[in-house]
Amino acid sequence: MIRLPEISTELPILIAGPTASGKSALALDVAARSGGFIVNADALQVFSDWRVLTARPSEQDERSAPHFLYGHVPGDRPYSVGQWLRDLAPLLQDGRQPIIVGGTGLYFTALTEGLADIPAISPETRRRAERRLAHGGIGALLHELDAATLARLDPHNPMRVQRAWEVLSETGRGLASWHDETPPPLLPLSKTQAIVLDVDKGWLNDRIERRFRWMLGNGALEEAIRNRADWASDRPSAKAIGARELMLHLAGAMTLEQVRDSATIATRQYAKRQRSWLRARMKAWQWVATP
Repeated sequence: MIRLPEISTELPILIAGPTASGKSALALDVAARSGGFIVNADALQVFSDWRVLTARPSEQDERSAPHFLYGHVPGDRPYSVGQWLRDLAPLLQDGRQPIIVGGTGLYFTALTEGLADIPAISPETRRRAERRLAHGGIGALLHELDAATLARLDPHNPMRVQRAWEVLSETGRGLASWHDETPPPLLPLSKTQAIVLDVDKGWLNDRIERRFRWMLGNGALEEAIRNRADWASDRPSAKAIGARELMLHLAGAMTLEQVRDSATIATRQYAKRQRSWLRARMKAWQWVATP
């Protein structure tokens, strides 16, 4: 059991950590003690078509405490951090203690630091960016960005560079300019109890492997069979780790052992990226060691 610092029942609780670190179980324990409700802050657990594969709380867990923003979005519908904030806002007026739990760092930083109100990027602008990236590489986009955005951007991160180029192309304003006009946060960090689960790498890697084995034996393959008719690799929910591999297995292109090995490696890599984000962006949170 994770040993938490003393928790007030007055402030919202934020629980962040890498995948498989025990966040959901901890949130249930806190809800049982405080009478609060649990809110999802995981970008893949919002989708309706992969409960087991995205480690969404079970139906039994959902009966144990009120859960919100889990599985409420069809798998073919895009869902942004801005939409998550809009869905979350009325829940914060509930009167009970919210326990916001998840592994998507951007959700938490948007919640506690604010989110720039950037207009949606059109499909045509996205296609243009992808074509330029494919033909000219990341440099083709970088040299067109404004100086203020370049000064704040990681030039080696293609996704961030593409996003900055799309915003400038779509709006005529640099991403830095939009960020400078970020509105106040919905829930400032100073008005929360913010906890990060500090996990041992070896312990987490072992949990990741055991959890995916459990998923395969407890419904992940059946989910893939149900989702196969509507499957497309560009569906927003298709980013669920293991989804592509399971579809390849159903097509006869991978064994279940290969699925397990590939998804386990991908999950470990994802957890590594999450830990890097947490260390870089959540220094002001309270770090709690896990076993």
